[in-house]
Amino acid sequence: MRNGCRLSRGVPIGALAAAVLLASSAVAPAAAAQAVQTAPPQAAPAAKTPAKPQPKAAAGLPAARSIIDRHIQAIGGRKAILGHASTRIQGTLTVSGNGMSGNFEIFAAKPDRALSKITIGGIGDISEGYDGTHAWSASPMTGPMLTQGKELEQRKFDADFYGELHDPTRYTSITTAEKTTFQGRPCYKISLVRKDGAEDFDFYDVETGLKAGTIATRDSPMGAVTSTVWQGDYKKFGDVLQPTTIKQTNTGVELVMKVSSVEYDSVPDSTFEPPQSIKALIK
Repeated sequence: MRNGCRLSRGVPIGALAAAVLLASSAVAPAAAAQAVQTAPPQAAPAAKTPAKPQPKAAAGLPAARSIIDRHIQAIGGRKAILGHASTRIQGTLTVSGNGMSGNFEIFAAKPDRALSKITIGGIGDISEGYDGTHAWSASPMTGPMLTQGKELEQRKFDADFYGELHDPTRYTSITTAEKTTFQGRPCYKISLVRKDGAEDFDFYDVETGLKAGTIATRDSPMGAVTSTVWQGDYKKFGDVLQPTTIKQTNTGVELVMKVSSVEYDSVPDSTFEPPQSIKALIK
């Protein structure tokens, strides 16, 4: 499984979003191998000139920070989010249009450790992890692989357990770009320019304040791949709301993930230890 964003991005919800991005980019080539019609990867947008941190919103639009803070409050608040140190998410997935399906399990822990496991009928087991230093993937198509260079830096960024809080020190700018329609709903579009110069977009539902999705570009063995993620059907697990339906498209493949359970603060540190096949590659 190779990265897409990430499954982009902090706390339990962020860990899920980042893992979805990763999962989709892993499943997409496998689905293509099973004769799914795919489109060529979209070119990455040109890096933008870094702007000043926390600039003002466009005229007549709420400030990006207020939109993000409204979402944080809607899902349970900063105290509830920061009160958790790890999460385990389980569910099912389907690849639209070809009948492929399977199960997923996502683990995440502060400050920036992550592990995603997917089992798909006809393909097998796909896994991807980051232990705070090393990132890796393993699948029947590629075997065990270490992630290096720019992809490794992106994986580190996406693995931030509290990424949903959007700490301003992680960006050169966070701005409200426009009010638009995303997946059929009025949403505020937030531009997040990372310190590497690349730009992500988050969408927040105007009515509910909840995050509706993300458009993000990440490097992969297929080149720069842009993924669109929709998240909804929020449900409360413990003291935090989580999206239970996540749809992601990239390279012409749509992946739908349904969350069935979320557990907090029960993930042992050993979960994130690289498997022996990966340890053999670490010099």
